[in-house]
Amino acid sequence: MSASKPVVRLLSTGIAPFDDIISSARTCYSGKGIVLPHDVASADDEARVRQMGILKTIYQAGHHTTFQHSYLHFALENTSRAVIWSFLHAHPFYNSEQVSQRYVKVKRDQFFIPEGLSPSQEEFLLATYDLQIRAYKNLGKALEAVASEEYVTRFKSRAGSERMKKDIQKKTQEIARYVLPLGTTAYLHHTISFLTLLRYYRVCRLGDVPAEQVALVHAMMEEVKKIDPSIEDYLQKTLEDEEIGLEAQVELNREKALQFCDHFDAGLKDRVSVLVDYKASQVEALTDSVREVLGQLPQDLSDEEALAILMDSGRNPLLKESLNVSTHSKIMRSAMHASYTFRKKLSHAADSQDQRHRMTPGSRPFLKAHYTGKPDYVIPRLFQLDSEAKALYSKTMEEIWQRCEEALEMGFSYEQMHYMLPNALSVRFSESGDLLAMKHKMAMRLCYNAQEEIWQASLDEALQISEVHPQIGRYLLPPCTIRKAAATRPICPEGDRFCGVPVWRLKREDYRRAI
Repeated sequence: MSASKPVVRLLSTGIAPFDDIISSARTCYSGKGIVLPHDVASADDEARVRQMGILKTIYQAGHHTTFQHSYLHFALENTSRAVIWSFLHAHPFYNSEQVSQRYVKVKRDQFFIPEGLSPSQEEFLLATYDLQIRAYKNLGKALEAVASEEYVTRFKSRAGSERMKKDIQKKTQEIARYVLPLGTTAYLHHTISFLTLLRYYRVCRLGDVPAEQVALVHAMMEEVKKIDPSIEDYLQKTLEDEEIGLEAQVELNREKALQFCDHFDAGLKDRVSVLVDYKASQVEALTDSVREVLGQLPQDLSDEEALAILMDSGRNPLLKESLNVSTHSKIMRSAMHASYTFRKKLSHAADSQDQRHRMTPGSRPFLKAHYTGKPDYVIPRLFQLDSEAKALYSKTMEEIWQRCEEALEMGFSYEQMHYMLPNALSVRFSESGDLLAMKHKMAMRLCYNAQEEIWQASLDEALQISEVHPQIGRYLLPPCTIRKAAATRPICPEGDRFCGVPVWRLKREDYRRAI
């Protein structure tokens, strides 16, 4: 086999990006109304040169809003999970829909081969991938009994049904995927502005898998050049390592990484997510800002009333909207004045979903700096209920890490070896968000259908906020409980995906789940 190559197709080809950009820039100074992309495209050569010159000065001066009107919709294939986490989803300015490992079975031929491997190294890599795909299939089977037992406790009427068989297959598949490598490939729709693509091109060596990132981004740019070759005049060359600085100098130091990971984990105190910081006057900031929006004095609108207007779905009908219109509400934007920071540890699989909450950003690590050489992974809860399945899982993890160490001894670079690390790999980082973003995130992730680790982290976070600010924390609830308070029917918005538990009747302290 040869090294994997990204497959890139540009789906949005209706308007050349620079025609769109120039027309928006000219509109700012037009006394005759809107300038359309067609007006730019039909200009003579002299006018075109003049317009491009003006645009170049705008670009160099940092006035980049005009470069955000042109959006590029890509179809990407043969991209590793590593590059998606490390680069494509490591910023807020994108939209993606990618194939889900939770719901779609992974096949044997869906693995990434990095550049520069010798024949013997490639053979070793493929053998490791083969070990992981076999374990994936075996663990799926090993978990069927315990998953079925847990499922029937929720859905007694579905026992033995075809629906149950399909649901169990998805549940066991979701957990078994923890042994799959970061080199598992994915296909996805990925939409970004032209400005973001220019940034991609400039910094595509920043991250955990720079070789793949460079190949992918350059392929994306080549697709755009096909419809607008003038882009070539604007491209700033990709930054080299010496221009990147410290982020290109992260070294592999197992002893230092082990010390760091032990120190970090000790601070978690058996939680997935720990509250480490918040503003000194959160409640006052919230209640004062609500009164400011409404032009009310403290004697006219109490703190309790102000918080209820902001956070209680029984008082604020906008909170029950599935479209999430919160940022368009003057009252609800008051929630941006409160914020919280959490220190957390998730598996790479879970964090790949958690990072999609772009309004609660995290400072995610260079995984090379955390590599200890020893098995460092998250154990899903379902394994705690089946000792044989857990033993198989642990044995597989030991084998994976042993092979990762052998790969480095064989001359693999860390980047090449990185693709062998499993989805279960621990990712340690801090994450912050304002209350408006956190309330929405928890409304999504406290649902029993949410990914298990993110659900647990969200529960940890809601309970800890309730400890320091009970007036605020009481409103951090799953969607069904929010809808019940708003007297909205049906209470569960998931339809036939109802989790089987009337969560709206439970206190958050009593939330429990294994599947």
